[in-house]
Amino acid sequence: TPPPDFDQSCQNLTPPPDFDVNDTTWCDWAPFYGPTAGTLLGTLDSALLFAYAGAMFLSGYIAERMSLRYFLTAGMITSGIYCYLFGIAHKLEIHFVWYYILVQIFGGIVESSGWPGVVAVMSNWYGKSKRGLIMGIWNSHTSVGNILGTLIAARLLNYDWGYSFMVPGVIIAAMGLINFLFLVEHPADVGLSSLTPEPPPPLYQPSASTDHLDDSASSDTELLHDAERTQSRSYTRGEEKSPTKTDSDNPVGIIDAIWIPGVIEFSLSLFFAKLVCYTFLYWLPYYISASTTFSSEFSADVSTIFDVGGIVGGIFAGALTDYSGKSATVCCGMLLISMPLMFAYSAYGSLSFGLNVTLLALVGFFVNGPYALITTAVSADLGSHPSLAGNAKATATVTSLIDGTGSVGAAIGPLLAGAIFITGWQNVFYSLIAANLFALLMLLRLVFREWKRSLPRSLIDQQVM
Repeated sequence: TPPPDFDQSCQNLTPPPDFDVNDTTWCDWAPFYGPTAGTLLGTLDSALLFAYAGAMFLSGYIAERMSLRYFLTAGMITSGIYCYLFGIAHKLEIHFVWYYILVQIFGGIVESSGWPGVVAVMSNWYGKSKRGLIMGIWNSHTSVGNILGTLIAARLLNYDWGYSFMVPGVIIAAMGLINFLFLVEHPADVGLSSLTPEPPPPLYQPSASTDHLDDSASSDTELLHDAERTQSRSYTRGEEKSPTKTDSDNPVGIIDAIWIPGVIEFSLSLFFAKLVCYTFLYWLPYYISASTTFSSEFSADVSTIFDVGGIVGGIFAGALTDYSGKSATVCCGMLLISMPLMFAYSAYGSLSFGLNVTLLALVGFFVNGPYALITTAVSADLGSHPSLAGNAKATATVTSLIDGTGSVGAAIGPLLAGAIFITGWQNVFYSLIAANLFALLMLLRLVFREWKRSLPRSLIDQQVM
């Protein structure tokens, strides 16, 4: 929702003594008023999102090659500075549109430091056992941040829209200092050298007769099985060391990370899944206000239910992945269920408050679940894929590739919604349903492999014969 003095009616307001009687926009904030206001605000959103997406591809590469504590601290403090610079422009009465665009661009660049760094730190501390559940719970901080950000901005909006940016900027910069003082990026930094042994993952032992199978028995899959068998033997000896810093932990290059099995599929899937999530994030308050009798402020409050559902959905997706070992299958199942739910919300959500909240929570659950799973546990698992051999430091790079691709979708989604909604909100929801369908299709090959790998050897032998 635009700030009240961006583009409003001046008819019922008291003008200053020296105002021009012919100036009907004296109470608006230049240049964000008139028929171009929506376009300019959309440009600001796009500037930040595209800058974030572009910088994300390099962010993980840099993070692998320096202290994650320094990397995250610098990113948080500079993010706070640029957020503050956007808000202080209201106090300083800066009306130059390129000032705001440049602040958004540089803000997007420094904000890209966050996700690859934090996922890499979490993967240092938690092994694969229960990683989905742990990261699902941990990932709830993103939705909590969305909720708090929306509520803080909504409360400050009518007082002074500049504070809607300045206050969050101060908060994240202060948290950057706390991060610098207290973050321990690796267990070895505090003298920890071992974790509780984890059970070995389920193994698929191919027989000689499976040599004629299709690409589900490709070289990268067999490499995974070899590594799993090696890991299994280490458990029989009763020993498993936690990740420790060694000279062999060499960071991988971007091209090498791209060819890790699963990275391309999950990246493309996240492109569409994040497109849907960010379209909801940017347009949901406006849609609720337009489709109901709720005020703009109350619509913003109601929109946070989407994030509440997303918190539970992310935890559920992680726990189910831990139980089944099939992350692609979990994602596809939730994406499939989300499509009829989005249609139901668009058709019936405006009928009553209770129905709106219930359907919105369910949509958030099934839309955000796959997004949360891919950007956390899946990225961490792929960053320590057996195909990396001696190059252990790849989590930040893999995370940046996957989330960077998803962020391109996040930048495109709100723009598409802005172009489509003039033809009717129903068409916006149809486009979101189609996007989730494409996200599902991107993972079908991995789903096939997951189920093929879990089949008993005798059944596979029968299929080959």
